[in-house]
This record gives sequence, C-alpha cells and structure tokens, in this order.
Amino acid sequence: MDIPVYSMAGQVVDHVAVDESALGGKPNMELVRQAIIMYEANKRVGTAKTKKRDEISASGRKVWRQKHTGRARHSTRASPLWVGGGVAHGPRPRDFRQKMNKAARRKALYSAFLAKAIDGEVMVLDRLELPELRTREMVAVLRNLGVDRTFLIVPDRHDPDLWRCTRNIQGAAMRTSRELNAYEMIRPSRVIFTLEAIRQFLAGAAQVERPAREEVEVGEDG
Repeated sequence: MDIPVYSMAGQVVDHVAVDESALGGKPNMELVRQAIIMYEANKRVGTAKTKKRDEISASGRKVWRQKHTGRARHSTRASPLWVGGGVAHGPRPRDFRQKMNKAARRKALYSAFLAKAIDGEVMVLDRLELPELRTREMVAVLRNLGVDRTFLIVPDRHDPDLWRCTRNIQGAAMRTSRELNAYEMIRPSRVIFTLEAIRQFLAGAAQVERPAREEVEVGEDG
C-alpha cells in the first residue's frame, strides 16, 4: 500500500510504502472495538452517588401512629417514599476501568491505522513548518489539503508552538507518533502525519521481538 505525501500547498510530491503484513495484514475491527470501549470506559469518573435511607439526616421518629388514622402506614421521613428521603437503588461510586494487554493495544492501533489508510483518511506532509506561528497559517495548510472536518496531526516530537497555532481550530487534535492509540486514531476524519512521524510509526510496527538468548552449555573447564 502506498500513502501519498503532500506538500503544504496540497500537491502530491512522493509516496510512502506501507508493509501491510507488518501491521497485521488486514484490520481487526473487533479488536479496535474492544480498545475503543476500554479507552472510553477508562475516561469515566464513576463518582455519581446518592444517599440511602441510613445516610439521610432525619429523625427516626415514626411519622404518625400505626393504626386508626385512615392513612397509609409510614415509619421515618428518611424512607425513599418521602421527598427528601433516601434514594432506592441509586448510583454508587464504582470503578469503570478495563484492561487490555500491551500486545492487544498495539494490534488495535495498527488495525485502526490500516482501516483509516484503506479508506484514504491518512495523509502525510513532507514538512510542517509554518511561515508565521499563526492560526490562519495552519488553516491555510488544512484548506490546501482539503481537510474541513475533525483531524489529528501527528508530529515526530512535541511542538508547543505548532499546537498553539492549531488548538483553536474546531475538531483539532495533536499527538506524537509515540502517543497514538486506537481511540485517538479512529476518532478524527483525517489523520495527518509528518514524514518523520510516519517513518517512526512504521519503524515501530516493523520491529520484531528479539529471539530468546540461547543457553550456552558450559563444559568441565568452566
């Protein structure tokens, strides 16, 4: 698979070859789905809480006597039946966090990248050096690339000045190639890599685990 490399003027100047086999061959969308659910669940705070009847500050005195009043039987004002009483079966603090092992998270990231690349939603810039550190300059580059919806810019390193020029644009996000995950990759309509960032990303995908060190037999001489 070849991904076109654009200049800041929006012209195709080169192509980047992508080895699909190093990224898993084809997108595993079920794994991507699991990763997205995990990342969204991990964003939940889980602090919603209501008071039960034993946590309400109210008198324990019986509202009225049990019999011969013609009214329903009631006990304390802390009962869920009364306004200001406790809440029956209300939310309690809980931890929503889910886990995926590192290998599964990386496979989900590569599957998300492949899915975006197949759909033509991954772009590469040969360089991203604005003539002026102004938001309007970044808007002009995006206009040249035909980006008019949500987008993620992936530089090879942190650049606070570049982010300052981008953050006020609606739908903007920025992550370095080492910070990417499946959730950040799949969300925007366009993912824009710099040339060095895509090289870092693909180099990380191409790395294989080192073979286990072979045991060396030690003879009698030691």
